[in-house]
Amino acid sequence: MVAVADGMPQIGLASLPNQRHRIISMKGANLTIMLAGESGLGKTTWLNTLFTTTIKNYQDHRRRHLKQSDKTVEIQITKAELEEKLFKMNLTVVDCPGFGDYVNNRDAWAPIVEFLDDQHESFMRQEQQPRRDDKIDLRVHACLYFLRPTGHTLKPLDIECMKKLGTRVNLIPVIAKADTMTPNEVAKFKERIRAVVEAQDIQIFRPPVDSEDPAAAENARVLEAAMPYAVIGSDKDVQTADGRVVKGRQYSWGVAEVENESHCDFKKLRSMLVRTHMLDLIQTTEEIHYENYRAAQMETRKFGEAKVRKADNPKFKLEEEELRKRFTEQVKVEEARFRAWEQRLIAERDRLNKDLETTHNEIKAIRDELESLQIGSQNGSAGRRR
Repeated sequence: MVAVADGMPQIGLASLPNQRHRIISMKGANLTIMLAGESGLGKTTWLNTLFTTTIKNYQDHRRRHLKQSDKTVEIQITKAELEEKLFKMNLTVVDCPGFGDYVNNRDAWAPIVEFLDDQHESFMRQEQQPRRDDKIDLRVHACLYFLRPTGHTLKPLDIECMKKLGTRVNLIPVIAKADTMTPNEVAKFKERIRAVVEAQDIQIFRPPVDSEDPAAAENARVLEAAMPYAVIGSDKDVQTADGRVVKGRQYSWGVAEVENESHCDFKKLRSMLVRTHMLDLIQTTEEIHYENYRAAQMETRKFGEAKVRKADNPKFKLEEEELRKRFTEQVKVEEARFRAWEQRLIAERDRLNKDLETTHNEIKAIRDELESLQIGSQNGSAGRRR
């Protein structure tokens, strides 16, 4: 490598980062976040707290039972445009209501996995087109998997789903509603989750450590050590005992502050998502997860060939089962109608045969009577001739 001496005239290579900064400032950034986990864990509240505005409207908890008839995981997409100091960011939030809410949660992760793969597939097919100016990119940069604060360990559903997601997206485990547990309980719960993640070989996002920047490297180690992040969500202002107004939740014993690091890891998670490692999340999605999907597809498919759809989606299975049931019931109805029609035909045939037999008998009787009359008439004529 040849370096330009300090005393020599500068040619402007060092201005490239400034040019890049101006381009990014004008273009803005795109960030897609997925929220996964059971209902009722405060995902919407946490999201609105993170960006200090209403990104996603709250659902009416009194109407949750109305969705139980679907028994499928939905995918809901919310878009928002945020601006801070003239820098714009297009935020896309992917929510998965219905996940883990039923007695039978078999393959509940399938719609989520299918959505992630579909976004890679869509982007790959757009790259293969002659014109690629207006590409639609919904590839998920971070998936926050919210865990119920049980204090025990991960459920089998959580383990299986996190295994599937970890190979496709930057997976970040989050302990929801940390204010329902004591600090000691949170610490023990984190240790159990880390043990399960290591034992089950679940891939989670780990902030890269920059060896050339000691401060950034130490921050990355602190963020990694805090995983899984225990968070509190609240978009309401409350007053503490010392008169401060903070975001938090009011209890009889005091206030659980959202941005107090001794209460929860909200600031650490926000720092990783937005302030320090947003670019790492985007690059990891582009260079690792998308490239892994692209390489796997290119090895098994021809250029431009459509993706083979798997029929293992629980929603499709349910629809297929309902169609099969409806078809079977309709066949039974038609069979019963056919049997009734057949019985009517048989009864009509028997009646006609009986009527025909009666008619034949009547004709035979008339014929016999006619023959007897003819014979009697002939005998009378012969007697008169004598």
